[in-house]
Amino acid sequence: MAKKIITTTGGANIPNNQKSLTAGPRGPVLMQDYQLLEKLAHQNRERIPERVVHAKGWGAMGTFTVTHDITKYTRAKLFSEIGKQTPILSRFSTVAGEAGASDTERDVRGFSVKFYTEEGNWDMVGNNTPVFFVRDAYKFPDFIHTQKRHPKTNLRSNEAQWDFWSLVPESLHQVTILMSDRGLPTTPMHMNGYGSHTFAFWNNDGERFWVKFHFKTQQGHAHYTNTEAATITGQTREKYQEELFGAIEKGDFPKWTLKVQVMPEADAEKVPYNPFDVTRVWPHADYPLIEVGELELNENPENYFQYIENAAYSPSNIVAGIGFSPDKMLQARVFSYADAHRYRLGTHYEALPANAPKNATVQHYHKDGAMRFFQNDSGTPDAYYEPNSKDGPVEDPSVMEPPMKISGDVSRYEDQDEVGNYQQPGDLFRLFNDEQKERLFGNIAAAMEGVSQEVIDRQMVHFEKADPAYAAGVKRHLKATKNK
Repeated sequence: MAKKIITTTGGANIPNNQKSLTAGPRGPVLMQDYQLLEKLAHQNRERIPERVVHAKGWGAMGTFTVTHDITKYTRAKLFSEIGKQTPILSRFSTVAGEAGASDTERDVRGFSVKFYTEEGNWDMVGNNTPVFFVRDAYKFPDFIHTQKRHPKTNLRSNEAQWDFWSLVPESLHQVTILMSDRGLPTTPMHMNGYGSHTFAFWNNDGERFWVKFHFKTQQGHAHYTNTEAATITGQTREKYQEELFGAIEKGDFPKWTLKVQVMPEADAEKVPYNPFDVTRVWPHADYPLIEVGELELNENPENYFQYIENAAYSPSNIVAGIGFSPDKMLQARVFSYADAHRYRLGTHYEALPANAPKNATVQHYHKDGAMRFFQNDSGTPDAYYEPNSKDGPVEDPSVMEPPMKISGDVSRYEDQDEVGNYQQPGDLFRLFNDEQKERLFGNIAAAMEGVSQEVIDRQMVHFEKADPAYAAGVKRHLKATKNK
């Protein structure tokens, strides 16, 4: 059998791939060695900018299967019938760590799923927590700065993160989750995923419903303590990649059950809290979980960079039957995520194999720019603008989302912030058993190492407002740590 021949990127066979072309046995190297120049130039360009957040990640491919009928809530075709399957690409990640960070750091985990539906791609871009640190995107860049490196020391700063959290009491709910057992899952398979934000469903009758997405792990929850995680990090920084890749290679396919909470549109005006506040959850007693389907990861990509590093998720990728809400954080992410991908990957990032729709036809009028390596004139080169009379693609009014009926004035919710900032964190704290509380106290005390007393005192006020026992436990562990 004839061997394959190595070529240049232009397709020309390469006669020698072992040595540089020189003028003599001792050199110098000749500029005409275009093969050498090509290899060096490509190596210089093998890296692309890492994600500003969620840089360290792991992912795989799989399928989503509908198991329950929710067509009365949404017209989205991926949910149109029981048994229907949609191919997906999922990526998990840490928020703060750089691309080379350890997998087993205490951090919120990203949980993103790209559904390649027949109506186009739907991206569910969330986390492994049902809430977030801030409710307004105006604060988001500042929060992320606290999770990254200090400009002078070039080290992560406990002082910065606790200073910010102590000045932003709405963060307490997410901080409590992060510092609890669930802040350090053992693998991507042993954690839930959440859309976190409030999204919208709308059906064929034009009715709108508010919705929250929950992906419940079928593997069960498993977590590391700080000590266990430190031991694992000393052994490998790639624990999650090893676990996820290895499980799929062995045929032990991880699965999640997708469930939704559904709120009638008019209820948003009636509930005593802001249902679009991403720092809070909806009570399950009022809006119980409704089962939808099963997510299964069953294929590792042949090339990680091509499909996982190039994967670009954005809440702006929606399909008919799924929409947005007035959630301030969500509204900003609709812009910022797609914009980040254009910077990191290029103008036409959605034409890359990981991001291109698999079951829908792409037809648009975006023109030229970097990476315009594809044809999109739909066989009609004269139709390069719109409207036109050249048989170019036209709009489809049938997928117009119904008008939003909620009042434009939701300022009444702002008066509830004092209650909202502390009630749910306190409720969560009171759900923990004694052992879980002790680990929470210890994790917070460890994360406060080196933090100024002024910042600690300010944060203690928030713990106290959530539950006096919360503050007392942290104080006790801080004292014990100080006396060691």
